[in-house]
Amino acid sequence: MVFFHAPNRAERVATRRFVVLVPPGHGHCLVRRAKGEGCRTVPLSGHVGFDSLPDQLVNKSVNHGFCFNILCVGETGLGKSTLMDTLFNTKFEGDPASHSQPGVQLKSSTYDLQESNVNLKLTIVSTVGFGDQINKEDSYKPIVEFIDAQFEAYLQEELKIKRVLHNYHDTRIHACLYFIAPTGHSLKSLDLVTMKKLDSKVNIIPIIAKSDAISKSELTKFKIKITSELVSNGVQIYQFPTDDESVAEINGTMNAHLPFAVIGSTEELKIGNKMMKARQYPWGTVQVENEAHCDFVKLREMLIRVNMEDLREQTHTRHYELYRRCKLEEMGFKDTDPDSKPFSLQETYEAKRNEFLGELQKKEEAMRQMFVQRVKEKEAELKEAEKELHEKFDRLKKLHQDEKKKLEDKKKSLDDEVNAFKQRKTAAELLQSQAQQAGGSQTLKRDKERKNSGFL
Repeated sequence: MVFFHAPNRAERVATRRFVVLVPPGHGHCLVRRAKGEGCRTVPLSGHVGFDSLPDQLVNKSVNHGFCFNILCVGETGLGKSTLMDTLFNTKFEGDPASHSQPGVQLKSSTYDLQESNVNLKLTIVSTVGFGDQINKEDSYKPIVEFIDAQFEAYLQEELKIKRVLHNYHDTRIHACLYFIAPTGHSLKSLDLVTMKKLDSKVNIIPIIAKSDAISKSELTKFKIKITSELVSNGVQIYQFPTDDESVAEINGTMNAHLPFAVIGSTEELKIGNKMMKARQYPWGTVQVENEAHCDFVKLREMLIRVNMEDLREQTHTRHYELYRRCKLEEMGFKDTDPDSKPFSLQETYEAKRNEFLGELQKKEEAMRQMFVQRVKEKEAELKEAEKELHEKFDRLKKLHQDEKKKLEDKKKSLDDEVNAFKQRKTAAELLQSQAQQAGGSQTLKRDKERKNSGFL
């Protein structure tokens, strides 16, 4: 892996970044020069030394190291992990994914690589379970959410009062390798929908995976068909830059080869007198690094050796800036007021703060009114319930009084019956005693008469 394609590559990268080193107040000179308006040019009478700035930038960048993040999107079994191993000539950790995933999950792995004296922190993100579900309608959502989460993390770091961006591990996705199944017919609806959702968030490089599965003639027609479908559906894929004269020719040529038809293999076979990465089949051998067999060399050249820095730059200046602008506009920040006059950050913050406080007061007043209304409704409900309870109490009290009166009347009648019964009983007892007395006197009289008759 080589970061600079030619000796002037380092100078070109450094020259790109040279603009940031202009002292405050002198940026207008560079702008005027870029527009063709000349600044005053003065000759130097001797060597000063600022021509070493590109070397200083290169040394500083090399000492600090680089980071590069790749997102691999594609169905399970298209050889994403194998291609990554082949691209970076190593063996990354990871187990083969199954086809039984309930949903799409993104798995991120970070590795520290070193080539010569250049350190690279490489992050590979794979989409586990992509395309394995019956309902694939929302398969792109976890990918979009993951990319936005990386943008959000970087934005939050930028908005901190005390920033440490020089030591911050940038996890924003710099390149998305979209693996297309070698069907030879056309793109799937899932591929078109996913790429359409991702094209404004990441640099998409479409590649035809396992391209040895279709013939050369079918592969050429398949590439044309894919390009036509991408254009007709408005999908913006990454175009290798042609504004730099040193790489304009090769990038312009490679743009015509998109999408790349690739083959991956970590197996080395002896072909002739050399050991080469290849795939052995019963009918022959496919060499990975043979441009007559596949576009693997073109992909590696464009992705790593020529345009890696441009992919990083495009991610920051295009995709991240778009996310940042939309996010700040959602928060209410604007560059100009309604009169098209520039807004300062303080004025924007104060306006947003006042707007927020106003909305907060409105919500507080609305909540207070709602609370008062609910209290009144509750009081009315309680009064109604109290009234119903009083009415029920009165009904029960009246019913109780009626029952009590009935019982008293019944008791009085029973008492009268008892008294009458007692009176009758007393009269009967009196009559009985009188009858007994009368009966006794008659018996005595008869006894006397018997006695008298006996004596006679």
